[in-house]
Amino acid sequence: MTVLPATQTVIAIPVPGGPEALVAETRPVPTPGPGEVLVKVAAAGVNRPDVLQREGGYPPPKGASDIPGLEIAGTVAALGEGVSGIALGETVVALLAGGGYAEWAVVDARCVLPLPKGLSMVEGASLPETFFTVWSNVFDRAGLKPGEVFLVHGGTSGIGVTAIQLAKAFGATVIATAGGAAKCARCRALGADLAIDYREENFVEAVKTFTKGHGADVILDMVGGDYIERNHEAAAVEGRIVQIAFLRGSKVTLNFMRVMLKRLVHTGSTLRARDAAFKGAIATALREKVWPLIEEGMVKPVIDSTFALGEVVEAHRRMETNAHVGKIVLTL
Repeated sequence: MTVLPATQTVIAIPVPGGPEALVAETRPVPTPGPGEVLVKVAAAGVNRPDVLQREGGYPPPKGASDIPGLEIAGTVAALGEGVSGIALGETVVALLAGGGYAEWAVVDARCVLPLPKGLSMVEGASLPETFFTVWSNVFDRAGLKPGEVFLVHGGTSGIGVTAIQLAKAFGATVIATAGGAAKCARCRALGADLAIDYREENFVEAVKTFTKGHGADVILDMVGGDYIERNHEAAAVEGRIVQIAFLRGSKVTLNFMRVMLKRLVHTGSTLRARDAAFKGAIATALREKVWPLIEEGMVKPVIDSTFALGEVVEAHRRMETNAHVGKIVLTL
């Protein structure tokens, strides 16, 4: 039986602010309750919601840890009552509502998946947040089908590199937007059929030209602001737009005539506050339909950079430059 330490180092946010607001603290090692798993964390992904939480704009859901960090990879160290199908010592990845920036983390067993064969812990920690998000929004909510045209904004973000690969793997024609020629080249290398440099091109016109006027059947957007109306213009008849963030703001003045004439669906979702049963259903789908693609090398993690847990301030500064391609990961 593993003897667990009493305390651990975590990264906390005593006062919201810039990257320097992230501070190391000593806290007790948590104990898994019924249906929960304790994981010794080897790596933790860094995501935009962590930045928003650090700035004070995205508090954790009720009952969740105030420690930032929504995804981890590590080794199962203890099992709560009633947990089955997960073994002590197993290497796993997990989606959390909070608590990932720590040496030890408790997670609902339904949100735990095996580390895909052939992947490192760093690669594994880059998977849960973006894969759960993309699957839930692009495939479940928007119903992307083989042969349809899929547009994702921010093609080299963590969400973007995942969305490009999964949409391509499931038979869609993929269009991505990104800033600059180098990032567009990375999008094409990941499988995008068209990469649009939003700094140089009007993405609406580029999408219409590439699709011979058809437009995009599904659009995944985290930009918001003026992109909202432009997405409606770029969408195909009966297109589906899914909103998952608002880098340019959530309040706009909008003419809904195009929504009516094109019979568009504009929906959106957040994942963090959803219950473990909802997330567990996504985990089941990923294990059945996506994990084999990862293990076969058809879909690959894209790692931008790694930082030790004690370098978390530098990790957040890296994210705020917007220069990264793929995921930033903390290592322990």
